[in-house]
Order: sequence, then structure tokens, then C-alpha cells
Amino acid sequence: MHPLTSRQALFSSYLLFAVTAISSYFFPGNVAITGGFLLSIFITVFIPGKGSTIILSVISILGLTIFAIISRPHTALAGTLIQLVFKTLLIFFSCILVLHLKNLYQDIYSDKTHMTSLFENATEGILLTNGEGKIILANPSALKMFEYSNAELINQPIEILIPKSSRHGHEKLRHGFHEHPQNRVMGSGRDLFGTKKDGTNLPVEVSLSHYRRNNELFVIAFVVDITQRKEFEISLVQQKMQLEKMTSEMRKLNAQLEAKVEERTLILKEALQKLEESQQELNEAFDKEKQLNEIKSRFVSMASHEFRTPLSTILSSATLVSKYEKTEENDKREKHVKKIKDSVGHLNSLLEDFLSLGKLEEGKVSASVSSFAVKEFIDDIIEEMKVIQKDGQQLICKYEGSDNFTTDKRLLKNILINLFSNALKFSPDEGRVWIQTENENNHLRILVKDEGLGIPEEDQQHLFATFYRGKNVQNIQGTGLGLPIVKRYLDLLKGTISLQSKLGEGTTVSFTLPEMKPSE
Repeated sequence: MHPLTSRQALFSSYLLFAVTAISSYFFPGNVAITGGFLLSIFITVFIPGKGSTIILSVISILGLTIFAIISRPHTALAGTLIQLVFKTLLIFFSCILVLHLKNLYQDIYSDKTHMTSLFENATEGILLTNGEGKIILANPSALKMFEYSNAELINQPIEILIPKSSRHGHEKLRHGFHEHPQNRVMGSGRDLFGTKKDGTNLPVEVSLSHYRRNNELFVIAFVVDITQRKEFEISLVQQKMQLEKMTSEMRKLNAQLEAKVEERTLILKEALQKLEESQQELNEAFDKEKQLNEIKSRFVSMASHEFRTPLSTILSSATLVSKYEKTEENDKREKHVKKIKDSVGHLNSLLEDFLSLGKLEEGKVSASVSSFAVKEFIDDIIEEMKVIQKDGQQLICKYEGSDNFTTDKRLLKNILINLFSNALKFSPDEGRVWIQTENENNHLRILVKDEGLGIPEEDQQHLFATFYRGKNVQNIQGTGLGLPIVKRYLDLLKGTISLQSKLGEGTTVSFTLPEMKPSE
């Protein structure tokens, strides 16, 4: 039986309402009248939209009210009001119920539309079979894939789409699936084929799902035609075989080429090796020449300053001394004689630095190891340094550890005199110089710290280079040989040196010597 169409439902509802309204005029107060109104409202459930239901409900309530007024002379007022309220509520809730049913029907219709659209427009083939394995639904993609019409495929066993050679086995598999149904993908690890109407086979992928309705098992098969993928795989295999063949031929050619290339490579390697050796020698020579030029430049700059100044002083003082012939001018004469002596001493110091550096460069300096009392040794050197102390300068000494130490006493003295004299020379009047000595665990560690000018950070990495002087001491006497000589002496004694300095706050130099055996 087909349900009412919306037009039929609308006509029936309004007709029933009209008949009910006319009947209520002739039979006022009859209970069947209210039932007619309610039935006309319920019929609107088949009419889309809410308007017809609401309109009939409102008109029904108005009609009942009018009929209640008309029938008023024949009934009591209280009874009439109670009946009217009851009937009004009955119609109101009937309207709400009908509107709710319409919403449910609309949701069901919308879901059905979506499912139908999904079924009809899916690109995969979809087949639905019943408990007997017969096809009861097939979507357009499945019909197109197997080239059947809907009438030709419906109620046919699913085996009609299976190759003849596999149909008997498929029946057993289908019965087994019905006994133990589960969602799964068929054909894992092997090829599956379906059969078209004309008997030709096509490669497919199949996924199975299931559900039960009225205790009957229904199976959904999702079928994908993978003909193009298989053709691509076959093409890929053929290309792979061709590639392997080409690779084999290339290997043979490569083997021949490699033999020739290896022969040429050996010749080229020998040529490159000789070229690298020549390049290395050239680079070393260039570096040495560059270093020599830098040293030469620094030496010329230093010598022009350090020699010219004392020589000028000697010349001018000697000239002035010859003019002071009177006895009462002895003080002036002595003053210039002292300048001459100081300048000669400075020149002598410069020459000693040059000679020491020359001997070190030529390898003529060697360590002569002996044991001596360290504290007494350092005290003697500090006593000698008092000659060059400026007014108010302080030498603060601290000694810890053993009394004796074994190393080259002469080289150690040269190191300390150089470091002490630098600390005093670059420290201001009233400045302090700390000398800390630790003689422990067969190692002698000496630290010299001052409050002097300090060394610019960019100059600190070059302080052990020959003739190099910091930018802030260019106007102070010096050769730039002190620290390089100290470093070479320490290398002979197997010692290490470190330097920390901050501009305007002073410099700290520390070195460590291992105790040496007399045979060393």
C-alpha cells in the first residue's frame, strides 16, 4: 500500500475539517466533532512544512470556541469552560505531536537521501547479497564495471560475477563467511578476478562488510576495478627488466672505462702529488718570507726607535758634559754622565736580547740542571730588581711549598728578571707587584701580577711573536723580545705559560715548570 501523497493528504485534511465544521453546526456538543478536528490535524503529517498543521490547529481551536458559545444556552457555564479547555489542550498537544513526527520524518528522509546519493554516486562498485548469497542491490558503478543491467543482476547468485574456475571454491568460502562473518579485505597476497557479462575477467580488489536484519545476514561487497593498476605494474616490471638489461650492459662498459680511468688516474695522481708537494713548498716558502718581512718590519721600527733614542741622549749629554768645566758644575756633569750610563746600559740590554734570541734560534742554548733553594734564589732576584723600582713601588712576595727544586737556575733567572722588570716598568709609581711561588708535587708555579697599563685584548694573541709590542706601550722603551725569549726558555725547561690582562687594570703572568732530573 502506497502512502498518501502531500496533495492527497492536503485535500483529505481540509475536506475532513470542512465536514467536521458543518457537522458541529448541526450537532453542537457532539464528542465526535472533536475527533474529526484531531483526525484532520493528524492527516497533515503527510504534508511537508509546518504551516498546514498550525493553521488547522488554530482554526480548530477557534471553531470549538465558537461552537461552545453557540451551545451555551443548553449547558452550564462551568461545564462548557472545562470542556473547552480540555479540547483546546488536546488539539494543542496533537499539533505538537504532529510537528515532532514531521521533524522525525524529515530527518529520516534526509538520511535516506544521503544514503541513496552515496550508493548511487560511489565510484566503487557496491553489491548487497542476502543470506542465500543472491544479489539484491547493485549500484551503478558495479553495473557498469560488470556490464550488466540492474534487472539482469538482481536475484542472481554472487557466483555469476566469479570466474568459472573459482565458483565452486567460492561457494565454500561464502558458506564459511556466513558461519563466521567479519569485516575484511579479500585477496591479500594473491590476485582476485571478477567476470563480466561477456565472460572476460578483470582484476579487482574486494572488501567485505556485513549486518543482520530480522536475524538474516546481509553481506556488502565493495569492489574496485584495478585493471589500470595491474597494467601499470606489468609495465613497471617490463621497464625494470629493460633497466636491468641496460644496467648489465652499462656495467660491462663501466668495467672497461674504469680500467682506462684507473690507468689515467694513477698518472694524474702522480702529477697531482708532485704539484701538491711543489705547492706546499711554495706556501711554506711564502709563509716564511711573509714572517721574515713582518719580523724585519718590526725590527726596523723597533731599532729605529730603541737605538736612536739612547744614541741621541749619549750624543747630547756628551756634548753638554764638555761644556761643564768648572768645579761648581759637577752636579750638572754627573747628571749627564748618568744619562750616558743609562743609555749605554739600555743599549747593552738590547744587544743582550738580540744575542739571546740569536743563540736560541741557532739552538746554542741548552739546559744545565741543578738543585737549589728556591726561596733564597727568588729573594736574590728581587733584591737586584730594587735598582729599577720606581718611587713608592712595592714588591709583595709569598712563598709556599718545598725549599729545593731542580731545574736550570740560569734560564729560570733570565725568565724571572724579564717578567719582574716588565711588571715594574709598566706599573705606575706607588703601584704594587705580587710574586707568588708554589713548590709542590714536583712542580714549580710562579705568578707575577701587576697593576700596570694592561694589554689590549687584540694584542694579547701576538705577545709571543718576535719584536711585537702592544699599541699602548709604543712610547716606552722595549724591544718586543722579552716574552718571546721567555717562551723559548720555558720550552727548553718543558714548562708552560699563561697570560691574563685587562686594559688599565694590570697583567698577570704565570708559568709552571716540572722538576727535571740532572740527566735532562
